[in-house]
Amino acid sequence: MFVSRSTIGLTVLAAVFTLAAAGCGSSSPSAPTVAADVTISMVGDRASQSFAPNPATMRVGQTVAWKNNDSTAHDATQDASRFGTGTVSAGATSSPLMMATAGTFTYHCTIHPGMVGTLVVQ
Repeated sequence: MFVSRSTIGLTVLAAVFTLAAAGCGSSSPSAPTVAADVTISMVGDRASQSFAPNPATMRVGQTVAWKNNDSTAHDATQDASRFGTGTVSAGATSSPLMMATAGTFTYHCTIHPGMVGTLVVQ
């Protein structure tokens, strides 16, 4: 059977694209990471010490993200449901949220309601 160089080249190229699309075996997609201005750590179900720093302070227009430094999934949901991170897996960081309004915002983990925090936006 005759196989041309262009056929081999296309086969190799297709394999490369397939591996790239699959993330080459990585457990998460390789989307670009956007750093937040403020990062709050999720440290476990420890009431008002569940998030660090607590309270966290930032300025209007800055972004905030939550990094899960615990071994189980958590979220951060504002008590009046104005913002929420969605579920953040162990070791992961939420997408940054931009805070457009000044105020003091209390939040909690809906998975573990005893986890509470406060975000002060100036």
